[in-house]
Amino acid sequence: MLQKLIIQNYALIDNLEINFDKGLNILTGETGAGKSIILGALSLILGQRAESRYFFNQQKKCVIEGSFKIAGFHLNAFFEENDLDYEGETVLRREISADGKSRAFINDTPVNLTLIKNLGERLIDIHSQHATQEINDPDFQLLVVDGVAGHQDLLNTYQSKFRAYKKSVTQLQQLIEQSDKAKADLDYYQFQFDELEKAAISNDEQELLEKELYTLNNAEEIKRNLSGAHYLMHEGETSAIIQLREAGQQLSAIEKFNPEVEELHERLKSTLIELKDIAAEVEILDQKTHTDEPRAEEVNTRLSLLYNLQKKHRVNSNEELLAIQDDLSDKIQQAVFGDEAVEKLQKQISADKQELEKLAAELSANRTKAIPVIQEKVLATLTEMGMGNSALEIEQTPLQDLAKNGTDIIRFMFSANKGHALADMSKVASGGELSRLMLSIKSIIAEYTALPTIIFDEIDTGVSGEVANKVGQVMERLSQNLQVITITHLPQIAGKGKSHYFVFKDDTTATTYTRIKKLNDNERVLEIAKMLSGDKPGESALQNARELLAG
Repeated sequence: MLQKLIIQNYALIDNLEINFDKGLNILTGETGAGKSIILGALSLILGQRAESRYFFNQQKKCVIEGSFKIAGFHLNAFFEENDLDYEGETVLRREISADGKSRAFINDTPVNLTLIKNLGERLIDIHSQHATQEINDPDFQLLVVDGVAGHQDLLNTYQSKFRAYKKSVTQLQQLIEQSDKAKADLDYYQFQFDELEKAAISNDEQELLEKELYTLNNAEEIKRNLSGAHYLMHEGETSAIIQLREAGQQLSAIEKFNPEVEELHERLKSTLIELKDIAAEVEILDQKTHTDEPRAEEVNTRLSLLYNLQKKHRVNSNEELLAIQDDLSDKIQQAVFGDEAVEKLQKQISADKQELEKLAAELSANRTKAIPVIQEKVLATLTEMGMGNSALEIEQTPLQDLAKNGTDIIRFMFSANKGHALADMSKVASGGELSRLMLSIKSIIAEYTALPTIIFDEIDTGVSGEVANKVGQVMERLSQNLQVITITHLPQIAGKGKSHYFVFKDDTTATTYTRIKKLNDNERVLEIAKMLSGDKPGESALQNARELLAG
């Protein structure tokens, strides 16, 4: 339920805090005092769009915050699915800056507008005299029947399986199209695959061949330089090795005179050993290096094949060619074995459809049982509210195919007057009649489903006298199951409230403000008396107000 609403910088409100109670909460006040402004502010934390032109002060941001007691309303899964911290008392907040930028929070965690809207719809149902078109929405009518049928788990199971079924049907269509195309292109795919397979491509082959070809093409120069280097290091009369060996002999002769020379001689011997190793390896490379025109031609031919295949398939590497080869293999397999895959999926879809039809039949049976209950309860409530000549018939028409909610079309047919044919409710009921009809339906929804709070915004328009008293009784009864907040101009309804809030304009300063106060017992008597007879009620009006409050 809504425990507290804080409004800052919205319309005529600079700063307002309202603490609501359980049961039936009444909001009254003169036209234009700001009752609907409060609902407008509340709608912002329920995900509605905001416009900065409605700000009280264009230089400051607008902040709307609502505290909700949500324990017992099965919302833990919602918080877990959306990675939110669950709190028994949850706070929804919207902050809108003057430039139109908006931020939303659930328990101080930033969220997007869609998420706060989804949670808001689970916490509050706002119904106004202008929202009666909802009653003609087939989805809403089906929701009413399903709520009374009490098969939400069954419906969730059906919807989950139906989504998977539709996905499989789409997949089957794609598979058939792919299989047909693969069959048509099988010869072409096979030719391309055979060409690549025959080429026996490997990932690093191209790089190795290119290096080898470079070496073969420059073999003469490589050999010439290797031979020259080996000659200078080892074979020449003044080769580096001979000269280092002679230098070593010179140092050896004077080692006894200077210890440092001995160390230098050792280093020179190490250098000589290293140089001999280098000379040996250079000689080996020299002997291995030779011109090989047949091999060069063979490598050239192989590289030309790889280059041509890459050009043909518009790629730049062997790795990409191998990927194409794998893809062609998959397409050939699909062409050869595609019918088997299609047949397997068709069997699965057929089995899934049979299961869905069974679940849909259960849903339909439950709805069939719920429909008389709804008709009886709605008509009983309407009779209580002065519409005893009403008739309601809920049509349940079977669909030929499975749909997202089963195989039923639900249609509410209504007549407000004796002797008139049943028709869509919008065509046969006045605004006041539709409001009472919606109230009766909402009372049934509240009886069968867990909805924390419902708000009625002047849906009592068009009723008065004893009918207004009956409407108030229905609201009072409804408030036994959930929190009800009602904006009303009728004293008969105001007298039913557990708590009464008076909305008024404060124009004692240069700026007009919207204020709200919770009335005590004496103030309630005076306010209801004013609603009965005007600003200066007499003793009879005051007595009448006391009687209304006494109930």
